[in-house]
Amino acid sequence: MATVFARPKLQFFGVSTTYVARKISFSDLGEALRRGWEDFEAVPTHAIVLCVMYPVLGLAVFRFVLGNSVLPLFFPLAAGFALVGPFAALGLYELSRRRERGEEATAWNAMRVLRAPSFGAMLELGVLLFVLFGIWIAAADAIYVATFGYAPAASIPDFAKRVLTTPEGWSLIVVGCGVGFIFAVVALCISVVAFPLMLDRHATAIDSIRTSIKVVMMNPIEIAAWGLIVAVLLVLGSLPLFLGLCVVLPMLGHATWHLYRKVVEPDQSPSQEQEEVRPAIGHRYAADFPASLFPWSRER
Repeated sequence: MATVFARPKLQFFGVSTTYVARKISFSDLGEALRRGWEDFEAVPTHAIVLCVMYPVLGLAVFRFVLGNSVLPLFFPLAAGFALVGPFAALGLYELSRRRERGEEATAWNAMRVLRAPSFGAMLELGVLLFVLFGIWIAAADAIYVATFGYAPAASIPDFAKRVLTTPEGWSLIVVGCGVGFIFAVVALCISVVAFPLMLDRHATAIDSIRTSIKVVMMNPIEIAAWGLIVAVLLVLGSLPLFLGLCVVLPMLGHATWHLYRKVVEPDQSPSQEQEEVRPAIGHRYAADFPASLFPWSRER
């Protein structure tokens, strides 16, 4: 069960934050995945429509790789989808949020995230993740060139033989996976709950990143397990020509929203929606004018 971190506010990197982190357990991870699957079952068509871009994009990348003789970048490009996945799942967070509140959850409703007060902050962090993705691709290319030189692979069998049957290929696998792991850890630390927090609490990008890092520091083993679960599911979803991502990505997007609910203490103050509710106004008559312009005079 999730437990609330004792201090109401933390000094993080010298700045006071008001978002309170919780300590979670492995059972909380399982519950987040279960509730993510329930959300996917509730709106499977909409979720697939929102995420069908991933298999299409994967196949497009595959064609690009074959057509432009940059086969060594195929795996880094495919793996790099996970770096920008948290930003691409914004619509899924909105669907889970609406279902949680008992509101209608359709593909059109998911587009409401574009009108969120903190959408600018979401774009800022999204750009940061895309920059991280670009650096990862450049690093992967540099590692391959340092190992095999600039000579392109003649074909897929030739590339597979180079990588799997030679000492240079084994070195490429070890170094490439190690560097990729660092990029994945960085992306996970800065975005594990950042986008749901911005959507739910209208937090700034900086505060969201700080809160995500704080969550990781409080739950290092559990968040590491979460990252491993995400990686395994993405690999399984990528095997049949990326088509499995139509199911895996929506489910993980919904599950991330529920993970956020587990690790960040909800706001105890009245919600914005509640504060905007006004009492119903009764019938007004012409004789009331101009007194009706001053509602406090009616309380007497």
